[in-house]
Amino acid sequence: MSFELTRRLVLEEPSRTPDGAGGFTELWSNLGYIWAQIEPIGAGTEGVPEGLGARLRTRITMRAAPVGSSRRPVTGQRLREGARAFEVEVVTEAEHPLYIWVWAREVTLA
Repeated sequence: MSFELTRRLVLEEPSRTPDGAGGFTELWSNLGYIWAQIEPIGAGTEGVPEGLGARLRTRITMRAAPVGSSRRPVTGQRLREGARAFEVEVVTEAEHPLYIWVWAREVTLA
């Protein structure tokens, strides 16, 4: 089994900074670039405000990295391609040991 890792994605991690008014500002920092394949697998409305449609669910295939590696995405991080962002939900081993699957939801960047 071979995959076409032709999409260059940025792995990002959130950080919260107090805004001085009791809230916070969420900033995303770049952890590096990953070559991947993105496949849509369906849409869902869970967590989407009524009237805003559905979020696209995706499976992102990328080269394997051991658990704990900075190159292996974890829940709470996101992968971004330009104006598109994918919230990491689950990371699993793929059918081939050289790859992992990142199950994610596409989100709209504000």
